[in-house]
Amino acid sequence: MTSSDGSTPSHPQQAATRLVTAGRDTKAQKGFVNPPVFHGSTVLYPTAEDLHAHRAEFTYGRHGSPTTRALQDVLMALEGPQCAGVGLAPSGLASISTTLLAVLKTGDHLLVCDNAYRPTRNFCDNMLKRYGIETSYFDPLIGAGIETLFKPNTRAVLIEAPGSQTFEMPDVRAISAVTHARGALMIDDNTWATPLYHRSLEQGVDISMQAGTKYIGGHSDIMFGTIAANAKAWPLIQEAIRLLGVCAGPDDVYLALRGVRTLSVRLAQHHRSGLEIARWLGARPEVDRVLHPALDTDPGHAIWKRDFTGASGLFSIVLKPVPQTAVDAMLNALTLFGMGFSWGGFESLAIPFDCSDYRTATKWSPGGPTLRLHIGLENLDDLKADLDRGFAALKAAL
Repeated sequence: MTSSDGSTPSHPQQAATRLVTAGRDTKAQKGFVNPPVFHGSTVLYPTAEDLHAHRAEFTYGRHGSPTTRALQDVLMALEGPQCAGVGLAPSGLASISTTLLAVLKTGDHLLVCDNAYRPTRNFCDNMLKRYGIETSYFDPLIGAGIETLFKPNTRAVLIEAPGSQTFEMPDVRAISAVTHARGALMIDDNTWATPLYHRSLEQGVDISMQAGTKYIGGHSDIMFGTIAANAKAWPLIQEAIRLLGVCAGPDDVYLALRGVRTLSVRLAQHHRSGLEIARWLGARPEVDRVLHPALDTDPGHAIWKRDFTGASGLFSIVLKPVPQTAVDAMLNALTLFGMGFSWGGFESLAIPFDCSDYRTATKWSPGGPTLRLHIGLENLDDLKADLDRGFAALKAAL
C-alpha cells in the first residue's frame, strides 16, 4: 500500500492509519484531501477503437467512479488481506439480498441463524421461497453441531455475530469449519462490530456484509451497504452486482468515504460509552439483565474476547416484569434517547422489541420487557440522567 504522497510505508500500518490513508491520491485530486463527487452516467471514449475494446479506466456510471474506487480501497484495507473485493450497495438489506441471490439457485438449501436481522428472514421466507430455495433456521449457539442440519443441497450458512436484538454470540470458527468441510459458503452480517473490530474473513467467513448506514456512515444521513468477499466468493458477488444493476448513489458513496475516515475514533468512543452504560444498567434495580457480549458476565463473552478486538454501542436490556404502559412511560420520558429503528449514528436510541413471534429454532422468553439501546456520543452523565428520568417515569406508571 502506498501513502497519499505516493511513498511506501516502512512498516505495516495499523487499521486506524489505513482508514485515513487508503484510497487517497492527492496528486490526482490536484492537492485536495478528498476526491470529488462524480455525478455521471456516461463515460466518453477518445477513439472508436477504445470504444470497441471498452478500453477505459471507467466505462459507465453504474460500474463505478473515482469516488467509489477510493471507498472500495479503504474498505478492502479495513477488511484485511483475505479480501479480494468489496461491492457497494444502496442499503444494508440490498447487500444481504444481493449476496443471497449471488450464491443461491433454485433447489438450494440455506441455513440461517435464528437471531438474524428480521428483514433477512423476510427475504428468505418470501422471495427466496418463491424462487424454490429452502431456508432452515438454527440455534446460533449450535457451534459444530450445525453439521446435523446440513443437507446434500445446502449451499450456504448465514450468521450474525452477535445476533440481532438478542446478541447471542455464535462460534464463527466452529461453524465455518463445518461449512467448508461440507462444501458450502459462510456468510456473516458484520454490521455490529465492523471489520475494524471483527475481521470475519480471517476467521473462515467467505462473504462479510455490513449495513454501512450504521457505523461506516456514522451520522444517520445515508443508506448504504457493503459486501466484502474472499477470492473464492468474490467472482459470484461481482457477477451478481453487474447482473442486478446494484449501485450506490454518488453522494452516499462520498458520505460513506467521509464517515469511514473517522470510524476508528468514533467506534472507540461507542465501545467505551456502551460498556459503561451497560455496567451501570446492570446495577439498576429495574433491570433483570444486560445482553452485551463484551461484558464478562455475558454467556458469549469468551467467544467475543477470542474473536473481537472491540465492541460497538449497541446492546439490549431485559427489564424486570412491568406492564407495557410503564415501559412506554419510560420511553416517552427520555429526551436524549430517541426512538428510531436504525443505529450507528452519533445519537443515542432506545426501542422496545419482542422477537418471540418469529423465532422458530429457539424460544425467546426473556421474562420481562426488552429494550434495545444504542449509546451515542453524548456525555455519559447526561445519558445516565436521562435514563434516571425514564426509570422514574416507569415507576410512577406502576
